[in-house]
Amino acid sequence: MIYDMSTFGKNYSKYYDLFYKEKNYKAEVQYVNELIKKFSSIDCKTLLDIGCGTGKHLKFFKELGYLVSGIDLSPDMINEAKKNLSQKDGLFCCSSTDFNLNLKYDVIISLFHVINYITTNKNLQKTFKNISEHLSNGGVFIFDFWYGPAVLSDKPSIKIKRLEDDFIKAIRITEPELKVNENIVNVNFEVIIENKKTKSIEKIYETHKMRYFFLPEIEFFLENSNLKILDSFQWLSLKNKLTSDSWYGVIIAGKK
Repeated sequence: MIYDMSTFGKNYSKYYDLFYKEKNYKAEVQYVNELIKKFSSIDCKTLLDIGCGTGKHLKFFKELGYLVSGIDLSPDMINEAKKNLSQKDGLFCCSSTDFNLNLKYDVIISLFHVINYITTNKNLQKTFKNISEHLSNGGVFIFDFWYGPAVLSDKPSIKIKRLEDDFIKAIRITEPELKVNENIVNVNFEVIIENKKTKSIEKIYETHKMRYFFLPEIEFFLENSNLKILDSFQWLSLKNKLTSDSWYGVIIAGKK
């Protein structure tokens, strides 16, 4: 079977956790929790994840005692998150640009490069304004992102990843296409799945349009949303500043 789908289609979602099984969600949550403690000025108890996926980050935040909520555009991801968290309340299928939960959260996060999927200025501004309206005074908004100077210095390249579990073998071929005048990388995925039992082959094609960012533009859109940058670092660092060698960055923001 061959599928041609948009970002995180149903069939890609089925294999999402397998593709990222080596990702250390617990360590990332511990890191972000350190940032929360360092930069928030309130006792943070409630947390909202923008683009929560299958809830892997939320699971570890919940174990730390946070009251967790999440939104995601994919209903399949939200269904998986409900299973992973053993939680039905607080998980919503909606867009970052137009969600309205009528609640304030002490912490809002957006991890695993979710912000890079917001490729237009209009939608980025709408997302930041939404986040600002849902963020408690003294709370923090923390997100990771692809850092433009590093993307242009160390250009994306073709990658092949092979993995398997008890049921399938999978090959994922990633072919990026850099659009330097648009600050965009079109990440083209071809995923080949072999069912170990039936030997049937399934092929999935997806293109993920990703925008890389520079600090001045992020600052501009945050400022226009009544937010400000509190600090920025290389991802998973508490002291190393962003350089042309650091593809992945993190920004901590708060209310102005």
